[in-house]
Amino acid sequence: MIHQIKNLLEKRAFGVCSYLGQKMGIASARVRIYFIYISFVALGSPVIFYLFVAFWLNIKNYIRNKRNAIWE
Repeated sequence: MIHQIKNLLEKRAFGVCSYLGQKMGIASARVRIYFIYISFVALGSPVIFYLFVAFWLNIKNYIRNKRNAIWE
């Protein structure tokens, strides 16, 4: 049950931490914890970075899906 909720949240919550963790080769849970710590230290300014990356990943997936639709 907990595993299903965790997977659902990871898929629906933009996937920024899992993407960054995959690119850096570390666990996404560790990226989330570091992000939370940095947000407290920097008074929430990393939230802007998070939203920018979420927007960028969304646009990247949109463009990738559009290109695939053209060639099919």
